[in-house]
Amino acid sequence: MKQGNIKISSENMMPIIKKWLYSDKDIFLREIVANGVDAITKYKKLCDMGEAPAAEGEYCVKISVNKQDKTLTVEDNGIGMTEEEVEKYITQIAFSGASDFLSKYENAAGEGIIGHFGLGFYSAYMVSETVEIITKSFKDEPAVKWVSDGNAVYTIEESDKKERGTKIIMHISAEEEEFLDESVVKGLIKKYCSFMPYNIYFNYAGDGKDEPLNDVFPLYAKNPKDCTEEEYKKFYTDTFMDFSEPLFWVHLNMEYPFRLKGILYFPKVKNKLELERGKVKLYCNQVFIADNIKEVIPEFLMLLNGVIDCPDIPLNVSRSFLQNDREVQKISKHITKKVADKLIALFKNDRKKYEDCWEDTANFIKFGCIKDNDFYEKVKDIIIYKDINGKFNSIKEFVGGDEEDNKNSSPKIIYYASDEQQQAQYISMFKDAGVNAICCDTFIDPHFITYLEYKSPDKFKFMRIDSSVDSALKSDDSVEDSVIVDIFKNALNIENLTIKTETLKNGAVPAIINVDEYMRRYSEMGQMYGMSDGETAKTLVINTANEVIKNIKALSDEKQKLVAKHVYTLALLAFKKLSPKELNDFVNEEVQLLLNFIK
Repeated sequence: MKQGNIKISSENMMPIIKKWLYSDKDIFLREIVANGVDAITKYKKLCDMGEAPAAEGEYCVKISVNKQDKTLTVEDNGIGMTEEEVEKYITQIAFSGASDFLSKYENAAGEGIIGHFGLGFYSAYMVSETVEIITKSFKDEPAVKWVSDGNAVYTIEESDKKERGTKIIMHISAEEEEFLDESVVKGLIKKYCSFMPYNIYFNYAGDGKDEPLNDVFPLYAKNPKDCTEEEYKKFYTDTFMDFSEPLFWVHLNMEYPFRLKGILYFPKVKNKLELERGKVKLYCNQVFIADNIKEVIPEFLMLLNGVIDCPDIPLNVSRSFLQNDREVQKISKHITKKVADKLIALFKNDRKKYEDCWEDTANFIKFGCIKDNDFYEKVKDIIIYKDINGKFNSIKEFVGGDEEDNKNSSPKIIYYASDEQQQAQYISMFKDAGVNAICCDTFIDPHFITYLEYKSPDKFKFMRIDSSVDSALKSDDSVEDSVIVDIFKNALNIENLTIKTETLKNGAVPAIINVDEYMRRYSEMGQMYGMSDGETAKTLVINTANEVIKNIKALSDEKQKLVAKHVYTLALLAFKKLSPKELNDFVNEEVQLLLNFIK
């Protein structure tokens, strides 16, 4: 037996491994299994080059748990190591101490780190008291057993291992015994090793009934033309445990200027009032890196579900963090472009499906436009809106005419409804007058219409359906009636309420309330940031075409006040939900009207 010192300062090294190098403790299993995969890949390459004898049997990684011995074992049949290689890769990982280790590898490219056996190996000490390595090289040299408790001392001696490959035996520490639970270990394999390129077995029995826990040929790695719709849906369900069918998907498959494969799924939105964060899993050579890495996956695409595998991403030491790199930005831009291309193709080639999916994709697309100008420029002409008649239009289709027609004209007014139920009275008036409006009824729409106005200030501006009375809603002989205005002013006596009259084409409505569009937006923004109560000055527009209003002058002063208050409250009801006080006042007014009717 030989004894030696690990060429690091362990009191400096272990805190680095446990607190700096790996953010999640359970990553250790990924690192150990990935090392086994690397070892198999290296051996296969040697075989392909004729430098090693062809292997017999299946290349695989076997994982086993022994609760009695409190061990977790990972074994591969890859290249193996000689005693000299164990000394080099395990005991000298920081040739000049921990500080040199950091300076050497902190900014290194992924190719030089992934597969640097000693680095991933030391993650085992996050959960282990002692770790054993039993390894036999493909070379004609004795097998080796290496043992250390993670401090400065290790032992190394010959082993009786006969088969080529490496076995890592982790003696799990008392406080980490959850990693001896079969369900926990299987869960980690599913999380980190689902698509590793060699079969991974758990508690391998060798009786021909063993089933691998991973898929070595994941759907995303195949050519899109070889994938069926059923396979895409099954892969989605199996990967994300979402049993709602996705709306559609984008299959990424390229080799130049960088290698990139993956599938991004557009999920059905459970609640259109909010954006639920999706899960985009990032892989490097079928090794799971992390979910939703913002450097590769643009923020708005994280609302989707998907897998991305990019062997060219520059990883740092722990495989979990990306270096700042121009190539990463190119990858991100390419993914964005492919998503935009898919949406544009769907819009052009299957407009009905595009419209059917719109309620589920609208928030995602709008959020993407606000977050990414390049995305906006690509998809701006395929953003559609349902109008109050139930038809979908793009802004260009809704406004009418082409760019040349609208170039020198003033901005087009686009009316919108933010709540079809609450604003039903306004919508009815618009329909009767032949005026159209679009529906902007999700939480992101207030931000988005402001963004559109900012992007195209000379083309159009948005006005909520209750912000003003369009000329098309008025009769040609509409005039101001100062007597009626005075009746309502005396009856209501409300601050910040402007009262005026109009003769509307729709005589059924006695009055409506308008709030200036931009004052309302400003007030709502202040309310969002706690700087206002959201109340805005209102205008009560009294409809002189309505029979109640026509007859109000003939009433007694008392009845004029009662009717005026009632008309105002009816207008409030059509404008917003009443506050408890407003509702109470309305009930009292209703009772008083009934009493007057009885008398």
